[in-house]
Amino acid sequence: MSILVQKFGGSSVADVERIQNVARKVAASKEKNSEGLVVVVSAMGKTTDRLVGMAREISSQPHAREMDMLLATGEQVTIALLCMALHELGFKAVSMTGAQAGIITENRHNKAKIINIDTEAIRKLLAEDFIVVVAGFQGVTPDHQITTLGRGGSDTTAVALAGALDAPVCEIYTDVDGVYTTDPNIVSEAQKLQEISYEEMLELAQLGAKVLHPRSVECAKKYGTMVHVRSSFNTNEGTYVKPMKDLEIHRPVTGVTADARQAKVAIRHVPDRPGVAAQLFGALAEKGISVDMIIQSVQENLTNDIAFTVHEDDLTQAIAITQAVADQLGAKDVVSDGDVAKVSIVGVGMIGTPGIAAEMFEALSKAEINIQMISTSEIKISCVVQRDQVKKAMQVIHEHFVLPEDSALENQELLAL
Repeated sequence: MSILVQKFGGSSVADVERIQNVARKVAASKEKNSEGLVVVVSAMGKTTDRLVGMAREISSQPHAREMDMLLATGEQVTIALLCMALHELGFKAVSMTGAQAGIITENRHNKAKIINIDTEAIRKLLAEDFIVVVAGFQGVTPDHQITTLGRGGSDTTAVALAGALDAPVCEIYTDVDGVYTTDPNIVSEAQKLQEISYEEMLELAQLGAKVLHPRSVECAKKYGTMVHVRSSFNTNEGTYVKPMKDLEIHRPVTGVTADARQAKVAIRHVPDRPGVAAQLFGALAEKGISVDMIIQSVQENLTNDIAFTVHEDDLTQAIAITQAVADQLGAKDVVSDGDVAKVSIVGVGMIGTPGIAAEMFEALSKAEINIQMISTSEIKISCVVQRDQVKKAMQVIHEHFVLPEDSALENQELLAL
């Protein structure tokens, strides 16, 4: 039996009763895994949000190093309480901070990346038959400064530890029991997937699905670690995230997702000459604004229109930057729309399957949903629509691509992404 790594999120350890429930799950797993069990936990419930709120009451711009020092305490509470609960069940357990667990990060606060994991201390404890409980979301720099990994960091901690320990599977326990074809809160016919590829899960995570953080999926792909997403509140099989070559592909589209926090900006009648796009998007990048979809269309008199999307929180700043560039270039004007959304389909089965884009566009057309922008990749097609039509778009696309081939799964328990 190989080493097993498990991760429990904030909702799974939100209070003492839930921590005790997690302890019972961990104890049951330990009895089946004699070679070793490593458990990664998040802070309890909304602890991180509460700590951030306290910091904001003191300073509008808290020092990054001190924020990491503050936020790292959340997970330390959980690891200690979980070990106490395991002790009460008669198991040997020891808690470890990220630093004690050998998690080394780059010298960057608030959003650090893991650069190495020294597993010697963990392996020694596993050899002594301890359950090792590690604080997620945190690490330490080579010069011993505490860092945090940003939102979703506990997922990344767990998967990175699984890779470093050569664990074949990392179990991610959360308040849902797997990955679904779409959000069941919007589409009641959504179905739980038995398996999904790293590539598909990464696209879905980046496009709005909240089951796994994109960085954890990238890490799993890098190490070839299978991730099992399952519920903390039942014993059902969840969804396995695995290499594409190991999948049984039954359909072209695996999932439908949406991001309703999009905004669109367009600069009109830009002179058609080299360097214009570089000037515009370089100016946005300098201010830390990420651009998603980009469309350039040719107009009369050697001018272009350039439209792009950003996160809605960046809209005001993006408009100001784009207007400044437009004035420099002699463009006609800048227009924007903060009331759009992006709906996407994802599936490795689209590779080599012609006509998928046309089918998506036809489904939206029949529902009288206008497409404003389109973006494609090998396994993804995204469309920008008006925000008040995004739920309808998800429903019609899901019905067209997913239901016909998977109606046999309708009776599975449905929980939100």
